[in-house]
Amino acid sequence: MKKKKPAKRPSSTRSAAKSAPKTVDHYFARVPEPARGALTKIRAAIRSVVPPEATEIISYGIPAFKQKRVLVWYAAFSDHCSLFPTAAVVEEFKDELKGYSTSKGTIHFPLSKPVPLALIKKLVKGRVRQEEAKKR
Repeated sequence: MKKKKPAKRPSSTRSAAKSAPKTVDHYFARVPEPARGALTKIRAAIRSVVPPEATEIISYGIPAFKQKRVLVWYAAFSDHCSLFPTAAVVEEFKDELKGYSTSKGTIHFPLSKPVPLALIKKLVKGRVRQEEAKKR
């Protein structure tokens, strides 16, 4: 009886894993317009409210802001940008997020509408508050 060879991963999966962005700038360079413009606005809004010592990193293949632990992640997709502020933040602000597609820890902002920068700042401030409360 012949042994079956293990299935190979598709080459597209292998090459995508090898070429995952190493820096936030590398990630942005790969994002086409109009998503890049929206993501740039989201990045600036987040940066304006996170503590000054927070740093930008790539985590799970997408940009994030970290201060000891990751505060928020954000990413671009073909028809929307997403903010990943944790499930607790989505739950805390669920009334203000009624007009947006959400899942457990994610909020989708469609590219067809203006980026709600004030709301994003409020969400990120809520996330920072949660992390500060854990320190006490």
